[in-house]
Formats: sequence, structure tokens, C-alpha cells
Amino acid sequence: MSAQEFAARIRGRERILGYWSVIDSPVSTEWIAHVGWDYIALDMQHGLIGYSGMVAGLTAIDSSPSTVGMVRVEANNPTPIGRALDAGAVGVIVPLINNAEEAAAAVAAAKYPPFGIRSYGPMRSQLRIGPVPADANRDTVVFAMIETPQGLANVEEICAVPGLDGVYVGPSDLRIAVGGKHSNDPDVAEEFEAALTRVREAAAVSGVAAGIHTPSGQVAAQRLGEGYTFATVASDLTHLANISAQHLDAAKS
Repeated sequence: MSAQEFAARIRGRERILGYWSVIDSPVSTEWIAHVGWDYIALDMQHGLIGYSGMVAGLTAIDSSPSTVGMVRVEANNPTPIGRALDAGAVGVIVPLINNAEEAAAAVAAAKYPPFGIRSYGPMRSQLRIGPVPADANRDTVVFAMIETPQGLANVEEICAVPGLDGVYVGPSDLRIAVGGKHSNDPDVAEEFEAALTRVREAAAVSGVAAGIHTPSGQVAAQRLGEGYTFATVASDLTHLANISAQHLDAAKS
């Protein structure tokens, strides 16, 4: 799938499934890319990946004809956003967006003039995206994470920001944002579900994509059925630990 095709599917609110990578292991990322996910997101905020690991991971993903590489950048700042896109990411997931102004800044950082402030230097990305600025602007997607109390309170305004392709729920932080004592606190289940409804409805009104991180394929299917348009499943690190534990338990039994 090309970057242009991926961007068109996102903006068409088609159902899309992705996977999350937090470990700097290009070989395993390459294997996962050939499973058939629509995208793999490399986590530069909480993941164990440095710049060279990001470049290697995106290169590994590009070995698959059907999967594109995205990056969750470490901050809403033009430098990490530009570096991720220059390295070949088809889009960025920008964390901790609290209001429309911050969402607009994220869009500006990802777009070349006259629509943004991205500096021209598409080192690796020009092999697949652009290199003409207008083409890169068309084929690059930007998502604002909704995970803070302020972001939830302002989600309708965030979704309406010109050039923003969608919002992405960080469920752990969002659960804490609605009063949870920890990322899986069952005592705020009702408030959490209400927040998820508000996010997806706000996205639908503005006609942008609504994405969410999920712990499993089953939960991803549930959220897509409820109206989210794309979902990411788990992560390579958690699956590695979980599968290893399952085999250990089976061997002991």
C-alpha cells in the first residue's frame, strides 16, 4: 500500500488495523510487517527505540508491500515530527494534545509551506513520499492523541482543526484522565466508555478518522464495531512476554 492510498483510506474513514512496536528489533518488525497489518506504529515516546532504530524499523516495514510505517513522536514539536517524516513515516501520532491550538501546531509541523512550517529535507522519505512538497502534504497524515482531561474537554474543537486527519485515543492516560487510579481501574469504566463515545462522535461530526489503541484483536474488533475507524493492537513487547508465559505454563503442566 502506498502512502497516498493509506492517506485516502484514513480520510475516507475506512476500517484500518495496525500494530504497535516498542522494541528496537528491525528483524522482528520486518516479520510483523509481513503478517498483513495495514500499518505498524513505532513508539518514540514510551518505546525503547532511538533515532537509528526508528530509521531501521521504517526500512523493515517498507519491505512489506501492504504495510506502511507510522511514528508516535515523543512530543508536539517540529523537530521530532519532521525527523520522523524525513525518515519515511507516512504519518505521525502526536501525544498530549490539549486544545485546537496545539493540534494546529502539530499539523503545521507536518506540512510544508504554505500550509505549515516543515523544513525541506526528505532524506529517506523521498523514496516513497513526495518529494514535491504538495505531494508530501497530500500523502502525509497527522493524528492528535486524546488522552488528557483538557484534550477530552476540547475534543470537538480539536477534531475541527483544518488539516488534522484524525484523533487517536491513548486509553491508559485517558482512563486516568477521567479519574482512574491506574491505567486499568475498573471503578471508572462508565466514565471511560462515555469518553470513548464522545471522542468517536466528535470525529464523526468533523468527518475525520477516529483511532484507538487496544490490548487485543478482540477489543479492536469491538471498538471498530462501535464506530472507531482504525485501531492498533497491543505491542511486540507485551506479546513477546505473554506468549512466552503461555508456553512456560503449558510446559509446566
